[in-house]
Amino acid sequence: MPRVAVVGPGAVGTVFAAALQSTERHEIILCSRRAAVHPMIVEREDGYLEELQAVTMTSPESLAGPGDWVILAVKAHQVPTTEAWLRALCSPKTTVVVLQNGIEHRLLTAPLVGDATVLPAIVWTPAERVGLNTVRSPRGVRASVPNEPAGYEFADLMAGGNAEIAVTEDFMSQAWQKLCINAVAGLMAVVGCRAGVFRHRATRDLAFRLAEECAHVGRAVGASLPSNLPEQIVDDLVGMPAEMGTSILFDRLAGRPLEWEARNEVIQRLGRTHGIATPVSDVIVPLLDALSGYGCVQ
Repeated sequence: MPRVAVVGPGAVGTVFAAALQSTERHEIILCSRRAAVHPMIVEREDGYLEELQAVTMTSPESLAGPGDWVILAVKAHQVPTTEAWLRALCSPKTTVVVLQNGIEHRLLTAPLVGDATVLPAIVWTPAERVGLNTVRSPRGVRASVPNEPAGYEFADLMAGGNAEIAVTEDFMSQAWQKLCINAVAGLMAVVGCRAGVFRHRATRDLAFRLAEECAHVGRAVGASLPSNLPEQIVDDLVGMPAEMGTSILFDRLAGRPLEWEARNEVIQRLGRTHGIATPVSDVIVPLLDALSGYGCVQ
């Protein structure tokens, strides 16, 4: 029975842990800074409530050796805080699946895992903590991974449960599509509102301009992106239920540090590298940085 450790059992980590549990084939360990509220419950898209039954460890010293798999589900800016966990959990036979926003999964994680394999993953699963012990996942459990041996092995690991894992040929382009979506969704954190804000024409126009510059930078670094991607992103945001949100908004509302570098600053940084102007990002990034560092008065 594979031993799978979930490092960072927040909203996304809890949803994927429950998907692992639904296969009934794995030993699951939750690695957290503090004891979990039991039982954690995942509210799935069909309204089904699934209780997560897994052992929670709060100290790397309490682990009984490395795991076969590590699901790293912390935000990108939190990766350095997981070093002790990763050192304890990883061996050359371990695969670390990075369920994270951004495009720099390997760059951030590889220095902390020794000879373990790092598998980047694109998470397509919105998840929101809606109570002390409840996580809502309204659109199913979905992720994409690269077309490589570890990608197929991860798909096998999750097979038989309620997760859909797609192995994709052009992972880089899919990662950039998701990055463009995340960068534009960051506007929700700036204004402190959920998706309904995109029905306002001025916000919609700003979102379109931000999506355009994100796509421009992505193509410059080699991503193959649809010519109408900005329109697609804006249409999707406008069509979302008004109460839908995004993790960077939830973090702002809770007064937590924001994942602004992986979602927005990277666009600005790579734009400068390739000589591409990013005027919207040049305004959005400092605002997200300020919100992350200082929060706001509610």
